Amino acid sequence: MLFAFLFIPAFGAAQSASPVWTSLPATIPIFPLPDVTLFPSSTQPFHIFEARYRAMVADALAGDGIIGMVTLQPGFEAEYEGRPPVYAVGCAGVIVSSEQLPDGRYNIVLRALSKFRILSEDESRSYRLADVEEVPETLAESDRELLAQRRRQLEEAVLSAFPGAQLPPSDRSDEQLIDALSLAVPLDPAERQGLLEADGALERAASLIRRLRGGSRSTI
Repeated sequence: MLFAFLFIPAFGAAQSASPVWTSLPATIPIFPLPDVTLFPSSTQPFHIFEARYRAMVADALAGDGIIGMVTLQPGFEAEYEGRPPVYAVGCAGVIVSSEQLPDGRYNIVLRALSKFRILSEDESRSYRLADVEEVPETLAESDRELLAQRRRQLEEAVLSAFPGAQLPPSDRSDEQLIDALSLAVPLDPAERQGLLEADGALERAASLIRRLRGGSRSTI
């Protein structure tokens, strides 16, 4: 079967001009979801319909445009309307495109900026705010050749596990391709969270290669 890579829409309504970003603010809104992970070199669309998160988007658009994506921990269902536990490490993105629908819902596109770790939460808003510290991912220039090798190995592992899979475009950077495949390969939320928490693209690629080589998966 083929991968279903995310289509990033070009919205016909409001477009958000990205502010110049130098470092992650100390406090950011966080958007918890059960099984959606923003990776540091990815861009993703989101449909925002809950009232509290519509307010979050409106406030973000009026400010720096930054939203932190986090994953809900297992067992969140009973507390979903409140503030159920989330994994401490998430990834922040900036709104690069937005469309407000007539009923107040939003379509937005987030471009990833940086990983972060939650230190504490501020309960002053209807949506969740967190005090965070940035968790940067860096790659030494001496590791560039190894990263390109890991990319090729990952592509081979994907095609071996899923014959006929359509890989991301070849013009994507090594980091972009690795993060696209980290998002596209079917994993449970805890496994995908583990990929996010990996220490950079090299470790993420190696971990995903091990998972793909460790067992066959029937669908994608």
